[in-house]
Amino acid sequence: MNRIYILFAILISTVAVNAQVSFGNMQNQISRGKDGINVFDVQKDDREFKGLSIDLGGAFNMDFQATNSFNDQPVGTTTTTTTTAAGTTVRTITGYRLMNTENNFTLPGADMYLGAQLFDGVRVNLDIYLASRHHNDSYVKGGYLQIDKLDFIKKDFLADVMKYATIKIGQMENNFGDAHFRGSDNGNTIRNAFVGNNIMYSFTTEMGMEIYYNRSGWVSMLGVTNGNLNQSNEQVFYTAGPNTNTTHSPSILAKFGYDKQLNDDLRVRLTGSLYHNANLGNANIYSANRSGFGYWGILNNNAYKNTITKTDVNGAVISETTTDVATSFSKTSTPEATFNPGFKNWATTYMINPFVKYKGLEFFGTLELASGGDKAGTDDKRTANQYASELIYRFGKTEQFYIGGKYNTVSGKLSNADAKKVTVDKFEASAGWFMTKNILAKLNYVNQQYKDYSQFVGDPATGNFNNFYGGKFEGLVFEATIAF
Repeated sequence: MNRIYILFAILISTVAVNAQVSFGNMQNQISRGKDGINVFDVQKDDREFKGLSIDLGGAFNMDFQATNSFNDQPVGTTTTTTTTAAGTTVRTITGYRLMNTENNFTLPGADMYLGAQLFDGVRVNLDIYLASRHHNDSYVKGGYLQIDKLDFIKKDFLADVMKYATIKIGQMENNFGDAHFRGSDNGNTIRNAFVGNNIMYSFTTEMGMEIYYNRSGWVSMLGVTNGNLNQSNEQVFYTAGPNTNTTHSPSILAKFGYDKQLNDDLRVRLTGSLYHNANLGNANIYSANRSGFGYWGILNNNAYKNTITKTDVNGAVISETTTDVATSFSKTSTPEATFNPGFKNWATTYMINPFVKYKGLEFFGTLELASGGDKAGTDDKRTANQYASELIYRFGKTEQFYIGGKYNTVSGKLSNADAKKVTVDKFEASAGWFMTKNILAKLNYVNQQYKDYSQFVGDPATGNFNNFYGGKFEGLVFEATIAF
């Protein structure tokens, strides 16, 4: 945190020493406020370059959550008996119940953005999580260089190409699909009409490069990253399976589509996107969001005991062990509110996003077809599919008010060995008010249900209760957010 203060002090000192440095004269930058909603990918503008300029911004949110969790697990003392040729196993679970959560405020999120217009058509960006669930201190989300002109090589170098092209290089929020442009990202929640993101949320920040070419309504992007969320040159070593003693593979990203304002009232956009990694590194695209997913303390348990007593065929006690199962309340990435297919070895995902806006009415959809390796050491395939639809109506003189609904469902096996797929369904309804272009208040209702999850985690004879068995949570969240 102290390093951030020092960096900010250096920037201020630079302005004081060098009078030609300005603030806020940034080219081709998407607004972080209301004007940035429904702006996807990158954009071009005709802002004049006036020398070195500094950008400083922030985003903050504060949530008051009133939700309740339920499941089908028995409360109190539960005994199960399993008999085999070797003897009998009796498992006694005592004290299990879901944890109550208070109607109260959760940890606010806060971001800071630093940037600089370094040259005509060249700017640098640094995104910092000041307060988030994943860390107790501030840390860098990513930083990248955006190039919209090549005049630093030679005046008007490839000007006819760069009129439509953009190059981004660095560790950044990689552009897979369109859904992440409408999602919440730590303190930056103003572009999300709801509180939650998609249940299976594809979001990652990897080191790489993306090249865009957008012309006459056609949208295209090709990107490549090194496949690492946490950067390292450590060798990957598998002792079994098809990828024995291999290295991380790059992630390949691609997008193609059409986006056109057909007249004053109607805009239509349709894109298809691809993500592929042949040898996954330290995270897959569904486990890389480090800032949380909107809802806290969902389907967590209080501490309880799991006692396993084993006897032989004559009834003599062989062993008795008691496991103290800890409270599972999570203040980090709240995995209980999401679905992570947990792909290993490799992953390939396709996403199709239609978007239609007619006057104040807008529809946004997600069709996501994901597949990957079943588990470490084998390339056996497993799939998970996601469907989501949002319908929002914006009204008022400047569309400062909105109401909306969202339905989202995910289905897939958590392991090929499972008997059947699990399914997670979510419905959200929200109403919002932009008090200014940079201040939003919203009230959100959520109902999320978990279907076909097993009753126990691991071996049914010895495992702990699965909190998602017949799981459900619902309630209200009031969120206030500021972004500039």
